[in-house]
Amino acid sequence: MNSNNRREVIKNMLITSETPLKGQYIAEKLGVTRQIIVKDIAILRARGMEIIATPDGYLVNKKINDLKATIIAVNHEASDIENELIAVIKYGGIIQDVIIEHQLYGEIKAMLMIKNLYDLDNFTKKLIEYKAEPLLVLTNGVHLHTILTENEEQLNNIINELKTKGYLLEG
Repeated sequence: MNSNNRREVIKNMLITSETPLKGQYIAEKLGVTRQIIVKDIAILRARGMEIIATPDGYLVNKKINDLKATIIAVNHEASDIENELIAVIKYGGIIQDVIIEHQLYGEIKAMLMIKNLYDLDNFTKKLIEYKAEPLLVLTNGVHLHTILTENEEQLNNIINELKTKGYLLEG
């Protein structure tokens, strides 16, 4: 299979999959290395395909274009991460990413794509399993999230909840 055919197969795999696909899984299915898949994904992105890399693998979110994206600024302790994210997903919001402004590197952005309690549980388990420090520790708790919502009511409920909890930074 040549590289263009392989990229077409990858594209179809991602479009038809209901769950994220790990690069290693795609590589094994196609009989190539994971590094070749990483390169193919980069080429597909450069051609305009919206592929999201999450901790659980690559995905193409078919519904993402129908949602409204809003960036919110929040500040809290690392111990409040779960409470903050629950405040978003309980009203139907999706936490697309986390962004910090690092003094040396500038903007650092990590894709999260947390849509429900299952995703949140996986995220918090990985924080513990990997003994990872969340990005907010680099900025004394200050960070941004891109939140995806279907409508203004969802967004307003999320913002009000974050305000009530004292997490929302307001200008």
